[in-house]
Amino acid sequence: MDNKSYIEEIKEILTSSGADAWEITDTRETGWEFYFIRHALDQNRVRLVEHVRVKVYKELGDKEFLGSSSGEIPAGASRDEIASFVDGLLKNASYVKNAYYRLNQPEAGEKEENAPAPDVRAISRDFISAIREVPETESEDINSCELFITDVTTRFLNSEGIDVTNRYPSSMAEVVVNARKEGAEIELYRNYTSGECDAAALKDNLKRTMQTGRDKLMAAQTPNFGKMDVIFSTDAAVAIYQYFEDQMNASFKVHGFSRCEIGKSVLGEGDVPLTMTAVRTLPNSSKNTAYDPEGAPIRDTVLIEDGVAKNFLGSRQFSQYLGLAHSFIPGNIRVSGGTFSEEEIRSGRYLEIVEFSDFQVDAMSGDIAGEIRLAYYHDGSQVSIYSGGSVTGNMSEAGAHMRMSLEKRQYDTYEIPALTRLANLTIAGTQ
Repeated sequence: MDNKSYIEEIKEILTSSGADAWEITDTRETGWEFYFIRHALDQNRVRLVEHVRVKVYKELGDKEFLGSSSGEIPAGASRDEIASFVDGLLKNASYVKNAYYRLNQPEAGEKEENAPAPDVRAISRDFISAIREVPETESEDINSCELFITDVTTRFLNSEGIDVTNRYPSSMAEVVVNARKEGAEIELYRNYTSGECDAAALKDNLKRTMQTGRDKLMAAQTPNFGKMDVIFSTDAAVAIYQYFEDQMNASFKVHGFSRCEIGKSVLGEGDVPLTMTAVRTLPNSSKNTAYDPEGAPIRDTVLIEDGVAKNFLGSRQFSQYLGLAHSFIPGNIRVSGGTFSEEEIRSGRYLEIVEFSDFQVDAMSGDIAGEIRLAYYHDGSQVSIYSGGSVTGNMSEAGAHMRMSLEKRQYDTYEIPALTRLANLTIAGTQ
């Protein structure tokens, strides 16, 4: 049975199952994988996989509640096995009591986009070439590399009549860099995700990783600095902006985790011209899709403008609870509003942390916590290299005095200021 007939059979089973609503997500992946030791190809393979997930809904209490349950249909399941699987999901759904809502419906004037097939061969070639072009030295080099380049096709259907398809490339490069000095050696692991290959960004990141390894071998133990400004210049900064994105999520608003109000400052005190937009596409993003995972069309939508909350977005369930129209689950985020030059950001006394063992900004409390692996302390005239210790703080205070650079940098699905400076964070050292 071909794929189209298989999905039609699942639709027939769901339609006659007694489910009050249903969704099908059919994901097919064609992937090329490469495994390198140094720059020598150790092995490669082609991966062809398909995952079919279904979600069933059951109306309860005269449409007062809507229960749901989901799962993946086992590969090769017969019609009877699929029917039995769906029946089990319906039993589970009868125990769930979410406030009633209705699934996404096709929108007037909506037209499915026919995305071109990703050229997996060309993307693979670009990644291999970019990594081979990274300059190495006797003390810093690439130990190993694994590449995963995938052509993803996702078809989404629901009982309301939506039937849309997303097709896009999704890539991942796992690279291990070695650095050595006077008998000591360390390894640094990097995981880069993207759609197609941004060769310039990848090479720049690997060059900076080698510099990180070199400096880590010379670092002293971090002192107890106490309160001071901290600059974030790597992908760790994404967590800072994810905090603001979460605050504008419909689910967070419904559950009371977000204090944001439309038309009011998201930062409370302070005057930071932060603008955050959910965008349909970003260059080389791994989430350049026309529709979200629930079949809603993705539109460029401003979440925060000049520090003021503009729109909540999120899943169909929580968007409907808030009465939102044309809502969706964001895939790509663009942040703008930086007004400072690099020279202005890098002025005075500060600690620039470029490597963390872990860095998080709690989505609900705004608490900042990170374990420092490498940082540069600038006292205004000299630079010292440190390792160890931690950074803590809270976005309610630090965000109100946040400085963002005019220059921007992209990390897969996020385009953010290249430099972000937060004030009054606490640095606990190891000395």
